[in-house]
Amino acid sequence: MYPVELTTPMAKDLTDHGFIALKTAQEVENVIKNNDDEPMLIVINSVCGCAAANARPGAKMSLQHEKAPGELYTVFAGVDREATQKVRENLLPYPPSSPSIALFKNGKLVHMLERHHIEGKPAEMIAKNLMAAYDQYCN
Repeated sequence: MYPVELTTPMAKDLTDHGFIALKTAQEVENVIKNNDDEPMLIVINSVCGCAAANARPGAKMSLQHEKAPGELYTVFAGVDREATQKVRENLLPYPPSSPSIALFKNGKLVHMLERHHIEGKPAEMIAKNLMAAYDQYCN
């Protein structure tokens, strides 16, 4: 576990922008199971530099697109262990990766950005990648 003093501002970076923090496996299971036609974005947040410089800014930027998911969630790797593990079960066959960003529709994973898609990439590139997925999967 990371110290709460360290992770709270990192978590708020997303929750202050409309993402709902999921803390338990049951919460994750409920949102994925009950996901209907409304696309849902889940960000696996992290303390690493690429989460701060790339993943979180890219995810937030992507939401300025004319099409965007209506449901926004986040779990914090190394903090929300149970919730993160449940999200990762729903990301198979992708290996555990943090940060990572996943788009679901009808309870199914339809688009995935793993750490290697995020690390070293500008936030604008991550946002454009997500926007292209929104064009395909969001109404």
